[in-house]
Amino acid sequence: MKSIDRILSVAFRDCLAVKAGETVLVVTDDESAGLGEAFYRCARRCAGESLLAVMAPRSHNGQEPPPAIAAMMRGADIVLLVTARSLSHTEARRRASRAGARIASLPGATADMLRRTLAVDHRWLETLCGRVIPRLSGARSVRVTTALGTDLAFSLRGRTARPDHGIIHQGGGFTNLPAGEVYVAPLEGTAAGRLVIDGSVAGIGAVRRPLAVAIAEGRAVGVGKGTAARRLWQAMSRHGRPGCTVAEFGIGLNPRARVTGVVLEDEKALGTIHIAFGDNSGFGGRINVASHLDAVITSPTVTVDGRMLIDRGRLLV
Repeated sequence: MKSIDRILSVAFRDCLAVKAGETVLVVTDDESAGLGEAFYRCARRCAGESLLAVMAPRSHNGQEPPPAIAAMMRGADIVLLVTARSLSHTEARRRASRAGARIASLPGATADMLRRTLAVDHRWLETLCGRVIPRLSGARSVRVTTALGTDLAFSLRGRTARPDHGIIHQGGGFTNLPAGEVYVAPLEGTAAGRLVIDGSVAGIGAVRRPLAVAIAEGRAVGVGKGTAARRLWQAMSRHGRPGCTVAEFGIGLNPRARVTGVVLEDEKALGTIHIAFGDNSGFGGRINVASHLDAVITSPTVTVDGRMLIDRGRLLV
């Protein structure tokens, strides 16, 4: 893992702007401890205090960390969540952000992934995000179609799209690493149609056969046949109606990312979009539930208020 130390320095320098007197906390688990330790080594070279907290892996995305780790997160200047399952949509993360911590979440990250994707020009990503956001914020109608049969429509009335370009130099900032997307919470109750997932699904991985999800009145109401479909439905439905809610629409913008079966990278790949089900309380939505399941779709066509934004995976801004 030593060979990755050089690329991880990009995260500390360009993305987080770590200062010599700051405290950096690296939260990891037994499954991701090797990468977590690599981040800790880098933190020791540039931060005033560096802490490494290792916990048992969470059972699903959005499950809270232990209370002791949640308290440590609130007390740090910078928090890196290097875990197998996502802590992004947890109350512990939201409270740490409100306390002023700058937080980067890396659920499922691998050394190979970071070698590819952290080499992107994050300032360029920031500019690209700035061109996409005005097209989505407050849009009356969004329609997503694909050659495989996706035909999904929803409204973004009253909702503001947000950037994830990886640059969080101010207190309370939050990002994924790798970064590279614009995301927004669709207006609850408006999503309807059919979603055909052909990329990957959080907690499941790469989709071998396209996975169809029927959506009505803003939530998933049924899935196709097969093992992956059953796993997705079980993951959503065990949280009731909130877990089935269409929570997020995101557009991947990172040209160095590719679809590998790991959602953290797949959802950032230029030419993809993703739809998530479950929690969106942290970015303008009304659903607060301990689950957030992203599903990645490749080569989409996206029309916003009658104007095409993406043409079969090609961004038109």
